[in-house]
Amino acid sequence: MEQQLNDLLAQAKKAIASSTSLEQLNNLQVEYLGKKSVLNEFLKGMKDLPHEERLIVGQLANKIKGELTALWQATRKELELAELTAKLNEEKIDVTLPGFNINSAGRHPLMLVIEEITNVFNGLGYDVIFGPEVESDEFNFQKLNLPKDHPARDMQDTFYITESTLLRTHCTNMTARMLSQMQDNEEVIAVISAGNTYRRDDDDATHSHQFMQIDGFLVAPNISFANLKWTIQYFCERMFGENAKTRLRPSFFPFTEPSVEVDVTCICCGGQGCSICKKTGWIEIMGAGMINPLVYEACGQSKDLTGFAFGIGIERIAMLKYGVDDIRRFYTNNIKFLEQFRNFN
Repeated sequence: MEQQLNDLLAQAKKAIASSTSLEQLNNLQVEYLGKKSVLNEFLKGMKDLPHEERLIVGQLANKIKGELTALWQATRKELELAELTAKLNEEKIDVTLPGFNINSAGRHPLMLVIEEITNVFNGLGYDVIFGPEVESDEFNFQKLNLPKDHPARDMQDTFYITESTLLRTHCTNMTARMLSQMQDNEEVIAVISAGNTYRRDDDDATHSHQFMQIDGFLVAPNISFANLKWTIQYFCERMFGENAKTRLRPSFFPFTEPSVEVDVTCICCGGQGCSICKKTGWIEIMGAGMINPLVYEACGQSKDLTGFAFGIGIERIAMLKYGVDDIRRFYTNNIKFLEQFRNFN
């Protein structure tokens, strides 16, 4: 019986050593080490052996079982490593190939300017509000001292939806709305309103039928033109640097009186004169003035109120700050153009 066990060991070793796949090896485990294996069937016949011989055969059988188990486990590891190596070779990735860049979104240059202007006026105590782009003729024109057939309306020819409804031509419509809601002549209102505005205009490098504005106004007791001048100078220094100088030129706006056009020293030439500023050293950036008493009256308030208003073209500021030569670049969604502003704060 001992010889039979040794022959079984030799046969099993040879079979396990010649295994070429995990499936074949697992079948050999069942054949030689499983519950119904040859070895177990052989051990069942030990009950008929004498006691001393049964001890010797039992020890030999356990030794053979342990040796075959160790050999099976070692062979299994080798086959698993071989299969993994073959799989990796078949699915090899060329690490020299370029990876895929995941593009992250960036803020639009016009939004960068709006945020910067908003931060300046937030620091002065101004609230930020947003109003309707589809507006009534009443709030867009009539309450701002632009009655029907007023010649100044020609400068703000816009897109009408109905006879009395239109796309707003300026964010000043919110000035009319806020003044109409005032309950107390002593109330202080400091507000800026940002958004899209629309005017019928030919598209060229400096004009567009749709553009963005920030309009603001301050109404409080004893406000004077000196307050407006200081606010304008402070704004320009924050936007264009401490060396920025401003110039106020008399102008006309129906909703302000007196009215001014505001120029700032050209940031390209420092006021020396260049092609950007047409050799003048100055660039116009906004319109402003003291709120016309007729506007207060049209909004149902006392004509004795005091306050000032201003309107800033976002695209104009962005073109100056970033050296953009054509307003249309802001709206063509050119990725190469927009990527230049990815890291701007």
